[in-house]
Amino acid sequence: MDLFAIVNNNQLLFQASVKYFFLTDGWTIGRVWASDGLWNEAAWRRKPKVERLNLQLITQNETLWLYRVEEVILTIEVKPASFTPNAIASVVLKRLMSAPQVIERLSYATAHCQVENAQLLVE
Repeated sequence: MDLFAIVNNNQLLFQASVKYFFLTDGWTIGRVWASDGLWNEAAWRRKPKVERLNLQLITQNETLWLYRVEEVILTIEVKPASFTPNAIASVVLKRLMSAPQVIERLSYATAHCQVENAQLLVE
């Protein structure tokens, strides 16, 4: 189980189990399934926690963004952001990744670091 925590002034604000997946730039999140079926915002009283992180892989001229989702999410439908005739309409991701799997995948990639706000590194 991978844990994600937000800490401020040595005080735990939030902690949750998480999973990850990579998504090609230009694709969006569609439907989401949890252990009890298709995500129902009325029953859960909230949207599913799906967050695009500020980390991307560029492989074979394709940009892949890393996403973090809460542990209860089992399956995610992804689809192109814009309609293209004769293109794939949607894909269902059934095997989400753990943090060690993400690190392993990143270890095979050639790394480039681009920092947009260097001040964040020294605070």
